[in-house]
Amino acid sequence: MTNPISDIEKSDVILVVGSNTTDTHPVISAAMKRAAKFGGKKLIVIDPRGITLKKYAAIQMAPKPGGDIAWINGMIRIILEEGLEAKAYIAERTEGFDAMADSVASFTPEYVTKITGIPEETLTQAARLFASGEKGSIYYCMGITQHISGTDNVKALANLAMVCGNMGIEGGGVNPLRGQNNVQGACDMGGLPDVYPGYRKVHDETHAQTMESAWGVTGLSRTPGITATEMVDAALKGSLKALYIIGENPLLSEADLTHTEKGFKNLEFLVVQDIFMTETAQTADVVLPALCFAEKEGTFTNTERRVQRVRKAVDGPDGVLADWEIVCEIAKRMGTEMPFDSPEAIFTEIAATTPAFTGLSYTRLEKEGIPWPCPTADHPGTPRLHVGRFAKGKGSFFPLSWTPPAEITDAEYPLVLTTGRLLYHYHTGTMTRKSKGLNERAPECFVEMAGSDAEELGLKDGAMTQITSRRGEINAKVKVSRRMARGTVFIPFHFAEAAANRLTNAKLDPVSKIPEFKVCAIRIQGA
Repeated sequence: MTNPISDIEKSDVILVVGSNTTDTHPVISAAMKRAAKFGGKKLIVIDPRGITLKKYAAIQMAPKPGGDIAWINGMIRIILEEGLEAKAYIAERTEGFDAMADSVASFTPEYVTKITGIPEETLTQAARLFASGEKGSIYYCMGITQHISGTDNVKALANLAMVCGNMGIEGGGVNPLRGQNNVQGACDMGGLPDVYPGYRKVHDETHAQTMESAWGVTGLSRTPGITATEMVDAALKGSLKALYIIGENPLLSEADLTHTEKGFKNLEFLVVQDIFMTETAQTADVVLPALCFAEKEGTFTNTERRVQRVRKAVDGPDGVLADWEIVCEIAKRMGTEMPFDSPEAIFTEIAATTPAFTGLSYTRLEKEGIPWPCPTADHPGTPRLHVGRFAKGKGSFFPLSWTPPAEITDAEYPLVLTTGRLLYHYHTGTMTRKSKGLNERAPECFVEMAGSDAEELGLKDGAMTQITSRRGEINAKVKVSRRMARGTVFIPFHFAEAAANRLTNAKLDPVSKIPEFKVCAIRIQGA
């Protein structure tokens, strides 16, 4: 996130896209609802479903899945055509504007409607409203990123923010809502295939030498690794022979599960480190039990880049180690000493080697969290990025074109499936589905569809159906809903017994290598 959560209620206009915020980020959703209901702020909500947040929206749009670049470019075109852009900001703080402006010229309201189904007048109203606010903010989640065009979708949102002068200001910015409590921290620490901690590229000689010096080693690879989804393909081909998984359940969360299962069966050795026997752990050669968050010390970095201390509250099971202890012990047995004696010692190394964390320490984090970058011990942290200037100097506009999803509907598979989460369960249900109360609230999988689609298929609410894609099939009950537009259905992906990811498409965004979870073609019939 470029801006802190507290900026939500300082925005004049808040645009939320690809995020069922009320279900997936309830605390942030509450701030948005307060801003709209009591603060007089204007809310624009864009989602294929009639999500709860739309009840608070001044303008709501329901594009067909896969059409995000079209409507974003369409809004920019309207803003430029009507002279509503932030001319001085664009001239002083950005580059590449002309090429971007040329790229949106063909996205007339008529063309956008053809692609997305958004009425022309609604698109125009949304563009005018967003451009009218002195402070406009954008919040997005995986409904934007989990497409073959996910990276370009985010770039398009950045284009929209900069056209209106909303980057680097209070109450503005482009703000991804992180899905897990420490996914930001995992990325910050190099939990990506092409970077060291602090997002320093592994192919950069200076960065590689810095880490070699810190770790007392030589010969660190300058070649980026591969992503989780690419590991499945590598396992299937035999080029990846062993896999070590910590706190993840890919045999329920990966796209095209049948393909994923084949890849895992082709591994020679699988290690899973987790707090429960997940679907993936059940297939492992070795399972390493780990401690949960309340049983260990460390730091989490939340969605607004705020580094916060986590403290042990209860003792874990006898003999079970913290994740860092397990990793250090394995490294030792493989011939590399990691002489850490505490999480604080690890954090001290992080601060010494990672510029954005240089000014942080356990002492400073004792009473409150601090958002990175924090370059010195007396620096207060950076709640807002790009204030005054962008980190790279000038903000770059990108010319972007729209391409259809990797898979479109046809006579055999006439419906579009999109997937997501429910309020009462989280991700693959590793923890939430062990809660009696949560299971009472959301006991089973369902396929949510418009009444017109159900009627056409001869299905009633509660009827058991068979849902089939080009990759697999599952059974789930019909949930007739006014939330869904005709032709689009929704299935939550928490339920192993009706795993939505048996259906989803593993085609990847060429840059981020994220699968297109949010769009695939299916058919539905009575079970």
